[in-house]
Amino acid sequence: MSFNTISVIGLGYIGLPTAAMFASRKKQVIGVDVNQHAVDTINRGEIHIVEPDLDMIVHAAVIEGYLKATITPEPADAFLIAVPTPFKSSLNNESDSAIPEPDLSYIKKASEAIAPVLKNGDLVILESTSPVGATEQMAEWLAAARPDLSFPQAAGENADVNVAHCPERVLPGHVVRELVENDRVIGGMTAKCSARAVELYKTFVLGECVVTNARTAEMAKLTENSCRDVQIAFANELSIICDKLNIDVWELISLANRHPRINILQPGPGVGGHCIAVDPWFIVSKTPDEARLIHTARKVNDAKPQWVIDKVKLAIADFLQANTDKTAADVTIACYGLAFKPDIDDLRESPALNIAKQIIELHSGTVIAVEPNVASVDITDLQLVSLKEALESADINVLLVNHKAFSEIDFKGEHTINTVR
Repeated sequence: MSFNTISVIGLGYIGLPTAAMFASRKKQVIGVDVNQHAVDTINRGEIHIVEPDLDMIVHAAVIEGYLKATITPEPADAFLIAVPTPFKSSLNNESDSAIPEPDLSYIKKASEAIAPVLKNGDLVILESTSPVGATEQMAEWLAAARPDLSFPQAAGENADVNVAHCPERVLPGHVVRELVENDRVIGGMTAKCSARAVELYKTFVLGECVVTNARTAEMAKLTENSCRDVQIAFANELSIICDKLNIDVWELISLANRHPRINILQPGPGVGGHCIAVDPWFIVSKTPDEARLIHTARKVNDAKPQWVIDKVKLAIADFLQANTDKTAADVTIACYGLAFKPDIDDLRESPALNIAKQIIELHSGTVIAVEPNVASVDITDLQLVSLKEALESADINVLLVNHKAFSEIDFKGEHTINTVR
């Protein structure tokens, strides 16, 4: 069966680029999102997110009639679900011992939304990063909504509707290229489900489509990001140790990395984004007694922002000691960078953003921020300013994200906290 029409549910940082890539191959693509602003923006041939080269691809696809966005799902031959998979409570507010519980309600709503337009021969793929077993749960929700159709969990290879999991594995800022070039892990609930998913992705994927089962595909994405999280936790813990021992951690890492089999990552203010800061919890929530190292790494990285806050408190005290004619209310603190990583506009789970919020809460003076990749932030008492204005007016500088825009600035002076040198 060919895939003439493809529907992508969720037009965010993964869904929209994926929809655009199918449309660029002259497939009819229907993008679905609950955000009316996103739908209207896309239908004008524009984009509501920042991603290099994506704007040109979307514009061409819309103008040529291959891509449209809508609020309500329409019939298609394949449905890709790329909706958020958050937790039922904020990760930043969890106690030291609590394990956050994954929230699959967005996947459930997406399943229930497409169920009425499903037909015999359709393929449904879950792309959302999810805990192990989520694809099977999605298939159960679809089956409950459409008892007139058969699904793999009951009918196996003879199912009317095929179901698979294919996690995204792309780097923000390089999504367009990596969607095409990266290998894809394809986890079908049956061999037929996998084969049809491979056929679909080969529409534009030049990398290898590696077939496994749904649970292993789910775990593969979680494993990749958990490994990265553990490596970052080592670097972050090392930076805290070195600070206590009065050792330059960046020099130390540079020296250690001269060993041919050592590659220590760089420390920072924490871990952010909707992958590395989130995915390990999916493993921990399923196997809390076994995932001890992964859990510890999460706690180390989640604690790093507080270490930065403590540094800010010390910097305020040092400044006031050196300037006895001033009070804390007279001190202006500038935060450089709010995104979760350099040179993107994504603020999801950003430790830098969390640190800026905490500084506002503890500090009675002015707090400003420089974030060249966003036009505004919805944070009370935080003013976005230009780099020039921040450097001229700030008493204390806190470098949180190593954006290219800051590369010419020396953040080594007095009353300066550099978390990402």
